[in-house]
Amino acid sequence: MVFTISGVAKSTMSRDRLIRTGQTGIAPFPMPLVRLVAVCELLAVAGLFAPWLTGTARVFTPLAAVGLCVVMIGAATSHSSLREPGSTAANTILLALAAFVAASRFAGL
Repeated sequence: MVFTISGVAKSTMSRDRLIRTGQTGIAPFPMPLVRLVAVCELLAVAGLFAPWLTGTARVFTPLAAVGLCVVMIGAATSHSSLREPGSTAANTILLALAAFVAASRFAGL
């Protein structure tokens, strides 16, 4: 849910509105990059669930989780550089969860 909400917000809201709603980590980045990350988040959400729900191409689930790990490393780095420990911690927790999904789904292939 977190990545769906974040992806939709980043793909539809203006820079100012994103920052006002708490997406402060986007501040150092140009909006085309923010929009690209939004698309990647939304594709990753689909990649996390669709293969396991349909029983086809299950390798995409752990690959999507790895992609979210990369996004969370970037997000944690951005929030850390902005001196936002709460957001950095939240990103680190999401990184750990995505890494767990990646490891467990790779093991189940």
